[in-house]
Order: sequence, then structure tokens, then C-alpha cells
Amino acid sequence: MENLLYWIGLAAVAVNALTGVLDAGRKQMDLVGVVMVGSATALGGGTVRDLLLDRRVFWIGDQTYLVVALATTLVVFFAVRGLRLPPRLFLIPDAVGLALFTIVGTQVALEWQAPWLVACLLGVITGVVGGVLRDVLCNQVPLVFVRGELYASAAFAGALALIGLQALGVSEVAATWSGMAIVLAVRLLAMAFRITLPTYSERK
Repeated sequence: MENLLYWIGLAAVAVNALTGVLDAGRKQMDLVGVVMVGSATALGGGTVRDLLLDRRVFWIGDQTYLVVALATTLVVFFAVRGLRLPPRLFLIPDAVGLALFTIVGTQVALEWQAPWLVACLLGVITGVVGGVLRDVLCNQVPLVFVRGELYASAAFAGALALIGLQALGVSEVAATWSGMAIVLAVRLLAMAFRITLPTYSERK
């Protein structure tokens, strides 16, 4: 199980770095700006999770994560710069990164004996904080905070499903893949059918 989570974590870092590059590219940032945005997107969520758990930050303990973040950022930057890409293109890899990081974050929290609700929250934090940092650095309102298709809710649903399946005796591996599939499915369906949560509005 540890090997599976390790590789999922590396994949999550790479995918989130890609989304950071695509979003920074829309803002016409130079290479330094793109590297900063890509790295923050890839490493931010897991960093906050580890700090809250009083755990050694994952990319400090294993610099492979940092290498993957930087390498992905550079490769994507030089591969796509100059190309005209659809503005919403980054939303698809963003949904994949959300699924990967949410489940890794939830599992890490469970391994550190976090209660189930805390583990869910830490999974959501791991999944969304990188995107929040990306959007802030790109000078826009974070995607998770604006009215739009389900985002953090999708992450919470997957994290809760993961914990619930394990509580029912499903193997950790099966529960992990199922949780990721739920996050991704809910997010993509919400994007396709414009499914949103109710918003606060004052009565006139």
C-alpha cells in the first residue's frame, strides 16, 4: 500500500504542476513565475497537511517530489509555450490532481491516527490548497471559493467514501482506487452538467 500511495503522490505532484504551468501561461508569466506557480500548485496542499499533522514535510523528507515538480514544470513550459490553448483546458488535469491528492492526503492522515472527520478535512486540504495558491499567485479568486461546479465537495465525497469503504472491510487498495474514482467522477459530472451548491444571497 505504501508503494501505491508513493506513486500516486508523485503522479499528483506532476499533474498539479502541469495545471500551474497552464494557468500561469495564460497570465504570460516568465519562466521564474511559471516555476514558482507550478511548484506551489504541486507541493502546497501536502505541505499544509504535513504542517497540521506535525509531520516532516513530504518533499523535504524525499526530494524526489520536488524534482518531479520542477521537471514537470520545465517540460510543460517549453512544450506548450507559444501554443493557443483553450482557457478551460487546465480544469481536466486539475480534476485528476484533485482526486489523486485528496485520497493521498486522507490516507496519510489516517496513518497518523487522525479521527475520520479530521482525515476527511485533511484530504480536502491536500486536494484544494495547491489550486488556491495557484489562483492567488495568478491574481484571481481561487476556484474553490467562487460560485461554480462542485470542487471541494467532490473531494470530501471521495475522502468520505474511502474511509467508509475501509470501515466496511474493503481492502485499502480497492478503497483508494474507488475514492479517487468518486472524486474524479463527481468533479467531471459537475463540470459537464453545471452542478453547483446553493449560494448565499441577501433578500431584497
